[in-house]
Amino acid sequence: MGFGDLKSASGLKVLNGFLSDRSYIEGYVPSQADVAVFETISAPPTADLSHALRWFNHIKSYQSQKSSLPGVKKPLGQYGPPGVADTTSGSAPAAKEEDDDDEDDDIDLFGSDEEEDAEAARLKEERLAQYAAKKSKKPALIAKSSILLDVKPWDDETDMSKLEECVRSIQMDGLLWGQSKLVPVGYGIKKLQIGCVVEDDKVGTDILEEHISAFEDFVQSMDVAAFNKI
Repeated sequence: MGFGDLKSASGLKVLNGFLSDRSYIEGYVPSQADVAVFETISAPPTADLSHALRWFNHIKSYQSQKSSLPGVKKPLGQYGPPGVADTTSGSAPAAKEEDDDDEDDDIDLFGSDEEEDAEAARLKEERLAQYAAKKSKKPALIAKSSILLDVKPWDDETDMSKLEECVRSIQMDGLLWGQSKLVPVGYGIKKLQIGCVVEDDKVGTDILEEHISAFEDFVQSMDVAAFNKI
């Protein structure tokens, strides 16, 4: 198991594929597994790695409370898809395995590794052109997530209808508000629980928290109650 070198483009590509059908490294809530992998990455993934970037921004929003997340950190090699070696420690065998994988990819695309003659070079260019043309015809998939937010007021005298009105007034490209309800939290205080659907490349939990917390006369805090990839 492993992601390879998460400081390299190839490692981040493995991480992006791993997160294409899951929200977290392990389980259904943020944990120390996410913290362990997050701390290994030196810079945010690029925009073309949409799943990794969506996960990175989400885990980044937990930085102030990362020590309280559940679970125990394990060696990085124990996370990720099977068959990929952990190369974050710089070990030679892991690097060799990655090199072997690259060689296998070359064999799949271009055939023999023997010295190419003019005909082999022409076939190689043909295959690359066909692959590029086929890829360009595929419709771009828009990654979306369903998020459930808990918005807490200051006290039981806070006008909750006005609070919800403020939250729903937040409009941006890639954000769609859904159903809401008031949930008792004790001492006569109720929190607003509201759902929304976001496009991962355009809207993150950190942006939502920034905008919602700006209504400081009504909002004490905002938490993510649930986060699911659509």
